[in-house]
Amino acid sequence: MNRAVTVRRVGFLILGVNLGLVVAKALVWYRTGSLAIGSEAVNSLTDAIYSAVVLAGLYLTTQPPDVDHPHGHERIEPLVSLFIAMAIFAAGGAILWGAARALYAGEIAVATGPAAAVVLVGAGAAKLGLYRYCLRVGNDYNSPALVAAGLDSRNDVLTVGAALIGVLGARAGYPVLDPLAAAVVSLGVFYTGWEVLRDNVDYLIGRAPPENLHAEIVKRTIAHPDVEGVHDVVAHYVGPEIDVSVHIEVEGDRTLLEAHGIETEIVRAVRELPEVDDVFVHIDPKELGEWKEDETADRLLEFDSEGEG
Repeated sequence: MNRAVTVRRVGFLILGVNLGLVVAKALVWYRTGSLAIGSEAVNSLTDAIYSAVVLAGLYLTTQPPDVDHPHGHERIEPLVSLFIAMAIFAAGGAILWGAARALYAGEIAVATGPAAAVVLVGAGAAKLGLYRYCLRVGNDYNSPALVAAGLDSRNDVLTVGAALIGVLGARAGYPVLDPLAAAVVSLGVFYTGWEVLRDNVDYLIGRAPPENLHAEIVKRTIAHPDVEGVHDVVAHYVGPEIDVSVHIEVEGDRTLLEAHGIETEIVRAVRELPEVDDVFVHIDPKELGEWKEDETADRLLEFDSEGEG
């Protein structure tokens, strides 16, 4: 199945799960008045709203290249992920505020009956499954938005767990456990938001790829039998994908057709890496005196992915 179809399908699944959880939690909150359940309903409502935004963003990112966007639309994904990060921060703030207010006022409702626990256990199972699925598909298809949605689902597993502790603790005679657990979980929510924000800012500011991937690019370049050396290797993120520029050193007696063939084979070899988008190869004939030492390229060639350097 191609990337566009898969990514959109997962987007619809995320939205459907979150809408279902909003309805279930809201019904239980209406019947019990539990703060833990009410906070969870708000959290799921936030998830549903940003899921709709993510789905719209995923629709745009999976559109084919056009005249105005010759490299496609994948670079919208980090922006979508930043929106998710903001939603995560907002959810964390709402949970912390609700917990602090309940502790200060001392007004903590106790949910009776099995409905609250059943809904929370079901929500936890649904979010755990969504977390694993989104993370796997997001990594397989190099989709930052789906990875971010997966991390947020992991986050929701924690909030559901805290709500469950609160509900069961309150029924056991310790109602203060409800807002205390929510306050602790809000810290985990903030940390997840920071993870999503940090990763996607790197995509937007054009950070270099990880050392092992950078080294693989250089090794694939110099593996060509007619390449004597490489220098000025520049690889950086443009959105979730990587653009590469590299100078290769070749003997100057090559014909134009031979030089073109060398360049084409190197571009093909590097672009076989799924993370790489565009590759620009500059051919430096020996006779022009442009061959030079490059400590960075030498270090990357000696990089051992097994031993991490």
